[in-house]
Amino acid sequence: MEDHKVVSIEDRIPKLKEARRKKTNRRLVFYLSLFFVLISIVVYLQSPLSYVRGISVSGQEYISEQQIIDYSGLTEQDNIWGFRVADIENKIEQHAEIKQAKVKRVLPNSIEIAIIELDKVAYLNEGEFFYPLLENGNKLDSVRITEWQGDAPLLFGFNEEDYLIMLTEQLKELPQTVANHISEIHWTPTDANPFTLRLFMTDGFEVRTSIRGLNQSMSNYPSIVSQLDPKQKGVIDIDVGGAVFNAYTSENEQKKDQDQLTDGDE
Repeated sequence: MEDHKVVSIEDRIPKLKEARRKKTNRRLVFYLSLFFVLISIVVYLQSPLSYVRGISVSGQEYISEQQIIDYSGLTEQDNIWGFRVADIENKIEQHAEIKQAKVKRVLPNSIEIAIIELDKVAYLNEGEFFYPLLENGNKLDSVRITEWQGDAPLLFGFNEEDYLIMLTEQLKELPQTVANHISEIHWTPTDANPFTLRLFMTDGFEVRTSIRGLNQSMSNYPSIVSQLDPKQKGVIDIDVGGAVFNAYTSENEQKKDQDQLTDGDE
């Protein structure tokens, strides 16, 4: 009986053996690479390189960068991975002037903080200065302005907080196109109606209305003015039910009336 020698497939097909060797080498390289990556991560986390070395702040207008960093509670003693981003955001949003905060890690050891401040709805007149008034009714005492920039109405005569807060609620809902046309808002309460307002507009008209429903009534202002002669200025009485226009009887009446009102506020 003739003996048959058994020959393996690897000996009969050299290419298959070479492919298996390459596959084994690739697997070895992968595991070695993974091992060194893990070692590098551990070393990074344990080294000073993973501790906060820089904090940048963007989006602020009135609040100082350092004040925001202080609210975040982050220091150079903190590991960049040692806190939850959401917790830092919540801390910053406790600031009375901040609406929203976003915190981002930037490798290897930096933090970026982007904030959105509460909207400014007006400037409150107090003596010779104007103070920004935020949408939540807070006045920025740290910011004193002497010249109006035209980016929000000036408020006069508001010496009672309840009515100021009511006005703030209305102004933040007012369309920006309408708010941009208001230069001054004077609170002129009477015994019969403590909600009365006088508004002086940038286009030369005067509006008499109420704090109550101001958002709704003033939203109609552009359509009302479009029906009037722009050369004939006067007073527009507006309420939620409609509007009545009374032209000034003399050229100096508007300026005299406004000057007297401003003197009275002072």
